[in-house]
Amino acid sequence: MNQPEVRVFENKNKLSLAAAELVCRLANSAVRERGAFTLLLAGGGTPRALYELLAGERFAGRMPWSTTALFWGDERFVPPEHPESNFRMARQAMIARVPIPPENVHPVPTADYPDTRSTALAYDSTLREYFCKTENTIKTSTGSFPRFDLVLLGMGADGHTASLFPGSSVLREDSRLAVAVNAPQGYRTTERISVILPVLNSAGTVLFMVAGSEKRLALSAVLGDPGSARCKYPAAMVRPRSGRLIWYLDREADVT
Repeated sequence: MNQPEVRVFENKNKLSLAAAELVCRLANSAVRERGAFTLLLAGGGTPRALYELLAGERFAGRMPWSTTALFWGDERFVPPEHPESNFRMARQAMIARVPIPPENVHPVPTADYPDTRSTALAYDSTLREYFCKTENTIKTSTGSFPRFDLVLLGMGADGHTASLFPGSSVLREDSRLAVAVNAPQGYRTTERISVILPVLNSAGTVLFMVAGSEKRLALSAVLGDPGSARCKYPAAMVRPRSGRLIWYLDREADVT
């Protein structure tokens, strides 16, 4: 298990530019090696800035859109056009502005099922079907997991990542790929679907993008004492088995 790589940027704009460069570099490398690039998207304000850059003049022409496959690390159980939808955000910021084939976009099907459990089961099937077909998986004692080329993640002030929250029983899940999740009280949308930790930890590269001073307390523990932090903060439990773990921070979040 490799040590995390940490880079600090003056502001969120410079962080997002560096993230866009990394995405382009990894995308083209994956296409050269395997003919495809698999990307697990995150929600939130910092990823939105990245998606807008990837769809803009500077980066859009450098991305291999025709051989890029998009998935989501988590989703709120809302319709695709709802303001809280991670799919809606990514579609507005990037997907609708780039020449990616519709069949390459794999959102969580929140509009097709009556509850989070059945939606999670359907997304589990989507992930299994795609990655078994491409034979790009990692086998463990509990099963096979997708090996994403790149996983994008953020971190909340409470140390959650994707929709994996402190104290949740799904943190121990090691067989299903996607699960129904209830966010703690205080979150605007509590019903959610999230991929599980073994999916995140099977990636070739995981990139955390963290901006804002409100993240410092959790970040100090996650980066300073990850062994102890794993008992409290789900973000500290993300440690790729054989891939890279990268943290991009802005100056306000920096605890190094």
